[in-house]
Amino acid sequence: MTRTTGAAAWAGGALYLLTVALLVGAAPQASGTVHGVGALLAASLLVGTVRRVPLSALTMALIGSTAVVVGPPSPVDDDLSAAYQGQFLAFVAVDLVLGFIVATRSRRRATVAVIASLTVQLLVIGGFTHGDGLVGNLVIALLSTVACCTVGLLGRERREHAAALRSQEVAEAVTTERLRIARELHDMVAHSIGIIAIQAGVGSRVIETQPAQAREALSVIEATSRETLSGLRRTLVSLRQADRSGPAPQRSPLSPPAGLADVERLAAATADAGVSVDVRRVGRERHLPPDVDLSAYRIVQEALTNVVRHAGTRRCQVSIDYGDEELLVEIVDDGRGATGDGPVLGFGIVGMRERVGLLHGRLSVGPRPEGGFRVAARLPLPAPAGAPAATR
Repeated sequence: MTRTTGAAAWAGGALYLLTVALLVGAAPQASGTVHGVGALLAASLLVGTVRRVPLSALTMALIGSTAVVVGPPSPVDDDLSAAYQGQFLAFVAVDLVLGFIVATRSRRRATVAVIASLTVQLLVIGGFTHGDGLVGNLVIALLSTVACCTVGLLGRERREHAAALRSQEVAEAVTTERLRIARELHDMVAHSIGIIAIQAGVGSRVIETQPAQAREALSVIEATSRETLSGLRRTLVSLRQADRSGPAPQRSPLSPPAGLADVERLAAATADAGVSVDVRRVGRERHLPPDVDLSAYRIVQEALTNVVRHAGTRRCQVSIDYGDEELLVEIVDDGRGATGDGPVLGFGIVGMRERVGLLHGRLSVGPRPEGGFRVAARLPLPAPAGAPAATR
């Protein structure tokens, strides 16, 4: 609470007490109902005090309402009970402040405030009620307090529920982002490290006898390392862009995110690792949604990584079918298939399933009856522009 808002809050409370004092002292001829309604309207001056110091506002409301009731009834009221009944309306302001305390403050403070307020109201009403209206006034005061506290409890529960939902949404968003980063890093790094490891082994074996082949292996290692670093920098840039409150990060002068257009380049890098890749495209190639394009590329990349590391074969085939309603990506090889330490047990297949699941697609992974291994992903596609409504 700043000094200015605090001073304004206390000024409102002081003005409320002054208004009640003028109402009781300067207008003694007015009826009790006028005093009660006037004190209730004057409670609007406590709005700032209620928001800043609600317990102090409750104390002021109790003092002001009690002063209205304790003040002598107007001589125009022949029935003292009717006079005091009108003045009891001032306690409605106390109940409103009490409801705010129940909604916003701790349960312990709210309980103490409810007990203190209800005790004061019942004592004042019991001591200044004349005639047969005692029970009725006490019941009305009790019901008014219960109603305001119930509204406060509903407000508290609604606020707590909203806070729990926000916390759950934040936790789910953090988990989803962590999984996305894990998939990206795995798919990006695993393929490159596999190629680097193979080329490093080739270079170390032929460095003495075949210097030219060793230099070629080192060139492949350098190119793959640079590409991996570029991908990591893109990932870091995208993570930094999440902070919208700070200055906009400098755009990295790197290529855009990978997609199916880069499959040929991926196949060339895989061929440098010793596995020839036959890329086949079927259907009309067109622009794909970025998430579908990236996921399809990562699936091909991970499948080729598994072929290089586990299949024990020199060739494989990648098929990309651009259908009207779905994109079919299939990677097959004629290698060893699944083994005890094969790709099925790694994180790559898990990442594939997560990517396909997020796009509401289907993934088929497993050994082929004729030998080898097959990975097939079907990803739904939006209908092409200009397609008939029935096709859509």
